[in-house]
Amino acid sequence: MLALLESIRPGDPDRELALALDPERLPSHIAIIMDGNGRWARQRSLPRAAGHKAGVDPVRMSVECCAQMRLRALTLYAFSVENWKRPRAEVETLWRLLRFYLHRELPLLQENNIRLNALGRIDALPGIVRDDLEECCLRTSRNTGMNLNLAINYGGRAELVDAFNRILDRARLDGTLGRLTIDEETISNSLYTRGMPDPDLLIRTSGEMRVSNFLLWQIAYAELYVTDTLWPDFRRSHLLRAILDYQKRDRRFGGLTGSPEAAEERLVEVAGVPEA
Repeated sequence: MLALLESIRPGDPDRELALALDPERLPSHIAIIMDGNGRWARQRSLPRAAGHKAGVDPVRMSVECCAQMRLRALTLYAFSVENWKRPRAEVETLWRLLRFYLHRELPLLQENNIRLNALGRIDALPGIVRDDLEECCLRTSRNTGMNLNLAINYGGRAELVDAFNRILDRARLDGTLGRLTIDEETISNSLYTRGMPDPDLLIRTSGEMRVSNFLLWQIAYAELYVTDTLWPDFRRSHLLRAILDYQKRDRRFGGLTGSPEAAEERLVEVAGVPEA
């Protein structure tokens, strides 16, 4: 938190937001669906590519801010398995922007001890894009700070398919296929995000109320925060407000908070069952 406060100039309204945060209750993992680039461009009578270019700066801000708060992970939904349906020129623009971002931001990742990971079916990417991405992941692989996960050619259902195939392949190699049993731990350890905490907070920009096939297994208990702000307009204040809202939530993970007696009283009240 100190690094975050030091980065905010005195008098900046963001400083009050940062000071309002409880450093003991920060999310360990934030996931973001970065939506609204095309709408942002259309509102300005610009080509969609202009919206994607304008969306690069909010990425940089989010990475810096989350690293300054020493979160364990930030996952950004950059390109879905469905995005291949978009016009070829737009897809190629996205690949050029990704390569530019990787080359430009690698020094920042190293300086902030950030480890880059790629989540998705990376083998299907264009060769030059895949090579640049894998090189950047390799060069940051020894960093021990925040994990920055780029979900590229990613789909939540595809991830689960890949996870189950990985489990089956291991069982065949081990000769244990005939007595294979699968539990939640087995699945979690076979996902792209294995070894990382599940997201505590999922942020979606542009006001759309859906998860769009993103981290379907991992967000089972994530707190959802939707803002009408389009991704190119997403600023540090929006991120801090999302975290403040998260800190107001009562996270029960399917249970009840408070003493066992209070929990029982609430259960009776909700169920409408008279007390004995």
